[in-house]
Amino acid sequence: MNIESAMILNERESRKEHLLTVARQMMTAARTAPKGKGMDIIEVAMVTDEDINRLSEEMLRIHEETGLKFLIRDSENIQSAEAIIIIGTRQQTHALNCAHCGYATCAAKPEEVPCAINTVDVGIAVGSACATAADLRVDTRVMFSAGLAAQRLGYLGDAKCVMAIPISASSKNPFFDRKPKEK
Repeated sequence: MNIESAMILNERESRKEHLLTVARQMMTAARTAPKGKGMDIIEVAMVTDEDINRLSEEMLRIHEETGLKFLIRDSENIQSAEAIIIIGTRQQTHALNCAHCGYATCAAKPEEVPCAINTVDVGIAVGSACATAADLRVDTRVMFSAGLAAQRLGYLGDAKCVMAIPISASSKNPFFDRKPKEK
């Protein structure tokens, strides 16, 4: 064996790089997930570093406005993430008149009411991204709280129904078995 080509790579030293690669694969999985009528109106992005801190701060602002205590816990919780995948949808009706939104026709649906098919598309994309993370043994949790903060910060432009998926690789999933935070 040539000593010059020998190398020892400690997992701790490569973890962040690996997680960012997994995050990119999750984004691809979300993009390629099936969509209603084949219309691709999904928006996907990766949040890292200081943008995670901004997301956490926005979650605390939402807590101050709403009094929802789980936002405190979740805002601290996402600090354990190396990256957060956010997935949302641009609003567009599909002209199916399916009534899943609660209105008989797409024309009868008020503009501020989301098309149910758009919301289903987000769910399928989130599931596909989480399945990819699970296949690669990366810890996740789907968080509407962090997604709401990302939506308010405009991280996906004017996308609606934004969901967030923080990712981590540690000895224990930091996104489960969480204790409620009191303020």
